[in-house]
Amino acid sequence: MTGSGSWSVAGVDLHVDLDAAGGRRTALEHGLRDAVRTGRLVSGARLPSTRRLAAELGLSRGTVQAAYDQLTAEGYLTARQGAGTVVAALATARGGAGAEAARPDAPRLDLRPGSPDVGTFPVAAWLRAVRRALTTASAETYGYGDPLGRPELRTALAGYLGRTRGVLADPGRIVVVSGYVQGLSLLSRVLAGAGARTVAMEDPGLAFHREVVRRTGLAVRPLPVDERGAHPEALDGADAAVVTPAHQYPTGVPLHPARRRELTAWARARGTLLVEDDYDGEFRYDRQPVGALQGTAPGHVAYLGTVSKSLAPALRLAWMVLPEHLVGPVLDAKLHTDHHTETLGQLALAELMAGHTYDRHVRAVRMRYRRRRDLLAGRLAPYGRVSGVAAGLHALLELPDGGPAEADLRRRADAAGLALGWLGDHWHTPGDRPQGLVVGYGTPRERDYPQALEELVRVLDGA
Repeated sequence: MTGSGSWSVAGVDLHVDLDAAGGRRTALEHGLRDAVRTGRLVSGARLPSTRRLAAELGLSRGTVQAAYDQLTAEGYLTARQGAGTVVAALATARGGAGAEAARPDAPRLDLRPGSPDVGTFPVAAWLRAVRRALTTASAETYGYGDPLGRPELRTALAGYLGRTRGVLADPGRIVVVSGYVQGLSLLSRVLAGAGARTVAMEDPGLAFHREVVRRTGLAVRPLPVDERGAHPEALDGADAAVVTPAHQYPTGVPLHPARRRELTAWARARGTLLVEDDYDGEFRYDRQPVGALQGTAPGHVAYLGTVSKSLAPALRLAWMVLPEHLVGPVLDAKLHTDHHTETLGQLALAELMAGHTYDRHVRAVRMRYRRRRDLLAGRLAPYGRVSGVAAGLHALLELPDGGPAEADLRRRADAAGLALGWLGDHWHTPGDRPQGLVVGYGTPRERDYPQALEELVRVLDGA
């Protein structure tokens, strides 16, 4: 064998170039050394026997043995009696070129919004759902899927969304996507392709979502938010609007009924689209959940939901309920983006929803988050107005005039190793805007939450 070689045994899959200057033994040494330094061969990985590797690479056994001996002498490999040759524990810590070296330090305590407590993920129920789904799955399940998504999940979603969120949907108008961001991006691409130029997005709102829209070629204009939610008077000239009616992010206010009517009237009169981001609609504590805006204007509202807050962001499962005229264009855009969303997770989620296990899980974590919300609201009350606590997984503490500014609190929080969200990061344009803390009480693990609250109070006190 000349040029290059590779092996794939005992969990090791590695390509090495044998054409480097200095001979094939030197080339093998360089290839293995570099693989260890960069983390392609991780600590503890077992290498093939000299006999097997020599056969696979077309080298003499003596050449491979000499390379192993040299790297063992340098400390990259360890030869264990009866266990063969493995990558040494110290070797991967040498150059710091692996992924761990590039990863920024995680905060000691995390109260940033946008994430649930991932420790609540129902592992046992998910495993049972996967087993049931795979037991009955046909062979075609493992092939390329429908861009719409699995029919089992779309059917389950139609029933669940209608029952819990008041969404009017049939499975043929539901598209399963890999997260809210993909759904927003697909809709923006379709709107731009149809001639749209401007999308109104809530101000304050998530800057990352604004950038998603801009990267499809659309312009973004501010849609001011007050105590009644998004203000429809700012919609003139926009071709679409993205709103969070149930629990505005980050202020937490629900969209007032009169504003709901004004928004849908605008969409009907102008033939425009409302994109409804229902990111945490399951979590309402003090009264019944506010129904989806989509239920009042299904022909003009694209409804987007996700399991990122109710289960875990790692699943990358979300859905769009679309007006009928958008289904075809969105499917075409999805087909040419990723073809289809992964199948096995869809089948497991369908099992959870069909058997109401998903409902039971949501009810259980809702009670847990309500207790956390109550603790947070009590601790924050002396420091300013707390809003947005009737629902969701975050609260907004508005900073009063004359108190510490965001910049001061950021410095204190950073010094304490406490991660928080900041209202100042959410305005479309900087300036003399209200300031505040956006506190995600869903993020910490249960055991860390009391300590995170204590540290938050110390930061606010300046201790």
